[in-house]
Amino acid sequence: MPESLLLSSGAATGLKYTFSRKRPSETENPNEWFKGKGHYSFPSGEVAAITGIVTPFVLEYRKDNPSVYLLEALPLYDAIARMKMRAHWQTDVLAAFAVGSASGYYAHNRNSPIVLSYLPNSFFVGFKTKW
Repeated sequence: MPESLLLSSGAATGLKYTFSRKRPSETENPNEWFKGKGHYSFPSGEVAAITGIVTPFVLEYRKDNPSVYLLEALPLYDAIARMKMRAHWQTDVLAAFAVGSASGYYAHNRNSPIVLSYLPNSFFVGFKTKW
């Protein structure tokens, strides 16, 4: 899970600096891209992060407990809230869903033995194996 959060947040931040789109609170025109510093609407970093956190859980536990799909309500709620606050356009949150889902899928399916975990007041880096 921490890997997918880092991937989704990093990708969203990179895309924000690349596209520098104005937010709905700054303009009525959704086609104002590449406006430079201070315009970081595309994609939504919050929605990408929460989707990146939720996706590995859904992929891991979906067969054992189908109610885990209810976790998908968290990114949906965040996306709707971000649009209602005029912080993001609809395409911003849809792209964030894609970024978060892709990073969560990648983190869940990779076969690397390296584990990165966040602990209270520290980080944990370790190795996982199967005997």
